[in-house]
Amino acid sequence: MLFMTILTWEPEKEEEVTKRRAEWNYPEEMKPKGEWVDLAGGRVFCLAEADDPRVILAATSAWHDLGKFEVTPVMEAEEMLKLMSEG
Repeated sequence: MLFMTILTWEPEKEEEVTKRRAEWNYPEEMKPKGEWVDLAGGRVFCLAEADDPRVILAATSAWHDLGKFEVTPVMEAEEMLKLMSEG
């Protein structure tokens, strides 16, 4: 299953977020598909795959002191269209 995770933080946390990200690795059970930084600052977007949603929740728990998370299960549009047409 794919999950889109968005971490948002306050400007004064920027240095700590950058430092922690440089030292942090994804858990083995979580396969990153892409990671993007908001050029305006204060947000990062991560698309990752995991068989168990608890893996995503455990991975984000290490960051709750720095910001707010939004975690949303997602699927590719083509896959959704295929499922809808099978009806």
